[in-house]
Amino acid sequence: MTIEDDNKAIVGRWFTKFWGETCDLGIVDELAAPDMLLQYSLHEPRRGRDDIKAFMTDFRKAFPDLNFWGAADLIAEGDYVVGRWEGGGTHTGPAFGDFLAGSLPANTGRKMKFTGTTVLKLKDGKILEEIGLDDGVTALQQLGLIRAA
Repeated sequence: MTIEDDNKAIVGRWFTKFWGETCDLGIVDELAAPDMLLQYSLHEPRRGRDDIKAFMTDFRKAFPDLNFWGAADLIAEGDYVVGRWEGGGTHTGPAFGDFLAGSLPANTGRKMKFTGTTVLKLKDGKILEEIGLDDGVTALQQLGLIRAA
């Protein structure tokens, strides 16, 4: 296997175990570098294993049915892997204030479904960074934080 194949296998596990229908936070200790950067357009950047675990714990409390899945095959080149995805969930949990555009009150019952593309950088079998560009406007509209034009 090539380094690209190895990296795609690692990212595939990350997407399934961290972002999938059920989250195994142990995957963070296994696959994330100690100072990993997690950055998406809707959220404050997160750095380090503990911060990333806290992010996902709060996200899944607010959106208990949160789930993301691949929308295309992973593409790899050297230390980088790119994935396209779609996903979402229903806000049935506590208030959620992680969105840069505003906060949700508790249990709105609103659903969001959106898409994005993520670039991950790996080194020595660990994820150094995950930087994604998502259709945050769609998610924020569906959640009632911004109005459609």
